[in-house]
Amino acid sequence: MTDSLELGSIKVSWLSGGDFELDGGTMYGAVPKILWQKKYPADKENYIKMLNAPLLVQTEGHNVIIDTGIGNKLTDKQKQIFRVYREWDMVANLAEKGLSRQDIDIVILTHCDFDHAGGVVMVNDSGKLELTFPRARHIIQKLEWEDVRHPNIRSIHTYWPDNFTGLEASGLLDLVDGEAVIAPGIKVRLTGGHTRGHQLVEMEGTEGCAAHLGDLFPTHTHSNPLWIMAYDNFPLEVVALKQQLLPGYREKSCWFTFYHDIFMKACRLDDGGKVTKALS
Repeated sequence: MTDSLELGSIKVSWLSGGDFELDGGTMYGAVPKILWQKKYPADKENYIKMLNAPLLVQTEGHNVIIDTGIGNKLTDKQKQIFRVYREWDMVANLAEKGLSRQDIDIVILTHCDFDHAGGVVMVNDSGKLELTFPRARHIIQKLEWEDVRHPNIRSIHTYWPDNFTGLEASGLLDLVDGEAVIAPGIKVRLTGGHTRGHQLVEMEGTEGCAAHLGDLFPTHTHSNPLWIMAYDNFPLEVVALKQQLLPGYREKSCWFTFYHDIFMKACRLDDGGKVTKALS
């Protein structure tokens, strides 16, 4: 097993954001089970194991986190509902790498669903809520934050208010509108599709590039543009986005990094969407 992806001036590694199980059908939408289970096997109850693996992106001057896992605030009932089989452990993971919570200076949220934003705020040793990364700018698309503040009947069940307690008042909320350079070699781009304000992250090092497409491309099995999730709020947008984005990154030989995939952390694809190289 390889621990990190080296891009010269940029190093990418993965943290434990708390892992869970989901009904396989939700991850593949209209794709028949007879097709997807060959690539991502389900158990007898149709559940598949999923990672929530935040990325630690280290540049010559910044420590960046992409997404934050489910956090440590779930109740026992919530853990049972989401079949959590590995606890959120980001702080200990960082300590193993010689980093503290205070060493993180940027947090990028691809979007604000609970499994991506649950670790923005944590329960401390005193049982109080506090920002997990108290020095970090938190990069969120303006459209996404509008929907966090005013969720609709669908998003209200995944944009949980306690995941953002104190963030706006802290002065560390950094709303972007569209494309923005976040640090040297790191750029975000508004995509929409999965949620209205979903964004991707581009990483351009001195020795290669990587694209983190968040929930547009949750596992390597979703390389087919038509393989999309039932969770996607704007499914036809996701299809069009993958048709548009994947060829461009493939032509540049970029790595695709994954957040939910239990089989691989990152991969490269050929023109037919098949994996040519994998980081497991």
